[in-house]
Amino acid sequence: MSRIGKNPIQVPNGVDVKIQNNLITVKGPKGELKWNFPGQMKVALEDKQIVVTRPSEEKQDIALHGTTRSIIANMVTGTSDGFKRDLLISGVGYRAQLQGNKISFTLGYSHPVEFELPAGVTAEVDKKQTQITLQCIDKQLIGQVAANIRALRPPNVYKGKGIKYADEMIKLKVGKSGK
Repeated sequence: MSRIGKNPIQVPNGVDVKIQNNLITVKGPKGELKWNFPGQMKVALEDKQIVVTRPSEEKQDIALHGTTRSIIANMVTGTSDGFKRDLLISGVGYRAQLQGNKISFTLGYSHPVEFELPAGVTAEVDKKQTQITLQCIDKQLIGQVAANIRALRPPNVYKGKGIKYADEMIKLKVGKSGK
C-alpha cells in the first residue's frame, strides 16, 4: 500500500468538497479549484476526510494512488491557506518592478524583460526591488511561474548573480587561479 496514498486528507472548516463522477471541486475562503482525477482511482468523502483508494496492485495504479492523494491535498491546502513562493534577485543593478499584472525586470540585458503573471497569481516586490513574493491557490501553477521567472536569469555559479529561490543554496565555484 502506498504510504502517502493511504493517509486520509483532513478537510478544515470553511472548505467545501464535492465529488461527482471523476471531477473533484474544492471550494474554500481563498477560491475554488477543480480537477479531473484518474478514472480508476476511487475518491470518497467520509466524516470531513477525503480517502483515496486504488482498485488493484498494478504498477500504474500504485503510481497514481499517491499522486492523486497529493494533488487533492494540495487543492485543500491551497483553497484554505494558499501557497507562497519567494524569489531573490542578486547582482549590481538587477531589480524588479511591479506594473499591474506585469513584472518588469532589469537583469543586465540591453533591454528590460517583462513577465506577465497568469490569472490567479499575485506578486509583491519589496522596497529594495530585490525580493519577489508570489501567492496563489494552485501549487502547480505557482511552482511553474516561479520556475519561469527564475529561468529569465538563473544564478551564476561563479558570482551568484541572478534570480534564485529564497530557500535555494548556490554552491559557488572557484574562478581561475592566477600566477
